[in-house]
Amino acid sequence: MYYTVTSHPREKGVQMPAKKDSESIVRDIKRKTRKKYNAEEKIRIVLDGLRGEESIAAICRREGIHPNLYYNWSKDFLEAGKKAAVGRHPTGSHKHRGDRHKAGERSAQTTGGGTVAEEPCA
Repeated sequence: MYYTVTSHPREKGVQMPAKKDSESIVRDIKRKTRKKYNAEEKIRIVLDGLRGEESIAAICRREGIHPNLYYNWSKDFLEAGKKAAVGRHPTGSHKHRGDRHKAGERSAQTTGGGTVAEEPCA
């Protein structure tokens, strides 16, 4: 709903929104001007925090984000890494000892027949 403001002679015919409370106006402006962070930016910010060279509060101030948003991104980042790591070995180790032995034979063949020390899966 719009109405025409005619109280000031220089502004005749200016369309103004009908009465709207100031909170909803501010909310609309923030919604339209909110910065959208892509995946690379989020990862860069989270890695800055994980390095520990600067406090999380300082990073958040520098980037213009709320600390809660940083911690949400950090949680998502770490969970995604955990899922990726678990996806490689669902049980955390090889299924059968024979598979590990065969894998060792294959690696010995590809490295020219030398022995390869196997490390346990983490």
